[in-house]
This record gives sequence, C-alpha cells and structure tokens, in this order.
Amino acid sequence: VRLCSRGNIIRARLAGWCCHLSKLAASTAAQHVKHLLAHSFTFRGLRSGSEQFPVRRRKQRISPVKMSSSDLVAQLQNTVEKLEARVHDLEAKLHGHAPAKSGDGLRMILIGPPGAGKGTQAPKLKERYGCCHLATGDMLRAQVAAKTELGRQAKKIMDQGGLVSDEIMVNMIQNELDNNKECKSGFILDGFPRTVPQAEKLDGMLSAQQKPLKHAVELQIDDGLLVARITGRLIHPASGRSYHKIFNPPKKEMTDDVTGEPLIQRSDDNADTLKKRLGTYHDQTGPVTDYYRKTGIWKAIDASQEPGQVWKSLLAITDAEKGNLGSSLLSKIGLKN
Repeated sequence: VRLCSRGNIIRARLAGWCCHLSKLAASTAAQHVKHLLAHSFTFRGLRSGSEQFPVRRRKQRISPVKMSSSDLVAQLQNTVEKLEARVHDLEAKLHGHAPAKSGDGLRMILIGPPGAGKGTQAPKLKERYGCCHLATGDMLRAQVAAKTELGRQAKKIMDQGGLVSDEIMVNMIQNELDNNKECKSGFILDGFPRTVPQAEKLDGMLSAQQKPLKHAVELQIDDGLLVARITGRLIHPASGRSYHKIFNPPKKEMTDDVTGEPLIQRSDDNADTLKKRLGTYHDQTGPVTDYYRKTGIWKAIDASQEPGQVWKSLLAITDAEKGNLGSSLLSKIGLKN
C-alpha cells in the first residue's frame, strides 16, 4: 500500500518497532520513543497525526517542552541507539538468522590512565550488549566485604601492606565469569590486566574456557588534559558510574542519574596523586599495550574527544564484528545514513 507521505512511513515503521519492543523486550524505553516522536515531527515539518495514523490526545493539556531542534534530534538518537541492541535479536528472527550464541558476546578489556573515561564508557557498553562490567578494584572490595575465601586471602595480604597476587585476581575474575549471569553474554574488564604477566595469566584462563578476548581497546589521552578531568570527577560507589562536574555532569547535582543516590569525589583525585598514578600507569601498562598489539586485537581511541564521540568510536570497533544484519534502526527512521 502506498502511504501518502514520508511522515506516515516513518511513523508506521517506528510504531511497529515500538510494538515489537514492548512485547518482546518488555521495555519502557519503547514508550519513551513514542513520546519523543510526538514532538519530533514538529521540527521535521511533518504532521503529528493523520487519518491513517491518528494520535490519541490526552485530556490534560501538556505544556510544550522548550527544546531546540538539534537537542531534540540528539535526544531521540540517543534513545534509539540504546534500543538498537534490543532490536538486534528481533532483526535476526525477522531475517531468518539464528540468534547469536551466548559465547559469541562481547569480550573486551578497556585500557587507559585514570580519568581517560573508562568509567563513563564501560557502563554504556554493558547496557548496550547486556554483558557484565568487571571493574577489578570494585570486585576486590566486594569480595573482601562479603568475606569470601578469595576476599579473606586478599584482605590478609592487604593488611600486611602487600599487593594481591595475580593468581588471586585471575581467580576472582574467573569466579565472576562462572557465577555472574550477565557474564554469560560477554564481559568488559576495566582495570586489569596492568602488567604483561597478568595479561598472560588472563589469556591462559580465558583460553581454557574457550572465551578468548576479542578486543583490547586503549583510551589514549595526553597527561596534561587529565588533571582538569580527574579533579572534577564524581563517582557512584555502588555501580562505579562516573560523572564530571563540567564535562559530564549528573542531571541533579551530586546525585546518580539512575538510582538517585549521592555521588562522591575520591580523596586521591587530586593533581599530586594523579601524577604519581600516571607514572605507575605508564611504567606498567606500556608493555601491556605492546603485548596486545602483537595478538592483533589492540585498537586505540582518542579519549580527548567529548564522551559522545568516544562512544561512537567504540561502537565502530564493537559493532564491526556483527556485520550488517539488516539496516540499523536509526537508518530505518531516517536519522542516520
């Protein structure tokens, strides 16, 4: 059937996607897209309804949202990008492809100095691919707090002023991979490995599980830029989500966007401590990047860019392996070429 306008075509496609998403993914995000669409047609010069696609109008008058066209497009694009990961399996079914096996999930390590943006990008990757985010520092503290066998071993060493052994760290990661349901769909390692021996032990463990790394992504940034970044950094302790007072502020001051819980500023996020941490990082991690270069899975991203551009660069790496299964949802609605 020939539809009378491009607006109707776009509305039909999006209505169909939102319907499928609400049924198959039980996601409230689909309704959010519908809400955004009701406003989006005003700046695209399209009617918000037609005889073929009527819009149910609320009795209560809704005050117009003061938002520029560019901001509205960006908000809609951001929402749809999140939905694309959920749509992936649906597209596979529609095109007659078998869904991806759990062992085919994302398997990545993020390498980068403190303040490079690992804590900003890793949760977004976790949300997009439905995998686990293993920040080894947080994992270690959780094991100690839970008084597990690994936690007791680590606490005994730390109380004596020593460094937790590579074997304990690798066993802790293996424990998460075996018991964390999210890890069945892949994992992102943040903060490990920091040395070549750690990288070798990690590769040995993953190879034994037939889950070798697919990506070793380094977030590269000049040390001079990190001082301004890290001195304004805000952390949500429970999840590891990070914000920045200037570059990536929370929606509400000193409050986590997701949980509404308070954010903290780490005591070691200061210029003097940062210089020492950077010195240690470069001494230890330089050889690690060389190690992964030789394996062929290393990629570098310019982390001095704004977070949205870094995110696009990450997706260019992680989505490349999926191939072009149909066109993206953004392409379907005319927001991406």
